Amino acid sequence: MTPPRSRSGSGSGTGRPQRAGSGTTKRSQPTRVPKERVEPTVDVHDPDGIRLQKLLAAAGVGSRRVCENLIADGRVEVDGHIVTELGVRIRTDQTVHVDGVRVQLDESRVYFAFNKPLNVVTTMNDELGRINIGDYVGDRHERLFHVGRLDADTEGLLILTNDGDLAHRLQHPQYGVAKTYLAQIRGPVPRDIGKRLREGIELDDGPASVDSFRIVDSQPGKALVEVILHEGRKHIVRRLLDAVGHPVLSLVRTQVGPIHLGDTKPGKLRKLSKDEVGKLYSAAGL
Repeated sequence: MTPPRSRSGSGSGTGRPQRAGSGTTKRSQPTRVPKERVEPTVDVHDPDGIRLQKLLAAAGVGSRRVCENLIADGRVEVDGHIVTELGVRIRTDQTVHVDGVRVQLDESRVYFAFNKPLNVVTTMNDELGRINIGDYVGDRHERLFHVGRLDADTEGLLILTNDGDLAHRLQHPQYGVAKTYLAQIRGPVPRDIGKRLREGIELDDGPASVDSFRIVDSQPGKALVEVILHEGRKHIVRRLLDAVGHPVLSLVRTQVGPIHLGDTKPGKLRKLSKDEVGKLYSAAGL
């Protein structure tokens, strides 16, 4: 007489023991909780420095109390690290950002918008005796740099500063700081001229293009157009417009990055605000 087969688990007749669980055939792997990455502590405090909130207030960020609140809220960085302690002292040559915008703490640094008049050469001292920028700012004790150049027959905005690092960045094509020009050209202006300029024009020293082009005003025989580009080559706006058959009659630079010429009169300086300086730093990637 044949003995009865033993049954296992849920009634399988194979005689093999059944695995418990959800039906997976792989043994579960142990789960390791990832360790939280801890940033190294960086001490930006300089015991011989000045309290951070005092420097921020002196830089025009706000009152001392406002600056203390900004620090406590974690909105202030020193040398790339968030500072929340009110007792921190720093040097004026350390890098400080508030809400991601650079704050210049060094009071010896100066920043101006200058409206260069026609027939003034872009240099601080001209060996040929021509009228130059130095004739307008020679009474200042700082050694100022002009950011970029404008032809003698081009007027408009120049940034003047003694901050060499910023001046270099604003001029370097790698950082792509845009410049805006108003040009009066011969008309009428065909509809496709903007497209041609944006796509690029082959010049004798290589291709060049504009970031933006628009017609501001049009009159019989001439038109006023706005050109925005980050090119810095010599006579670049005149050469581009001449290449598409519309020579420049007059040219004014109205904007460099976030800085506008505004109502600054020819030959006059306007001191940039703390907010404008911060925006310039942002435009230059500082």
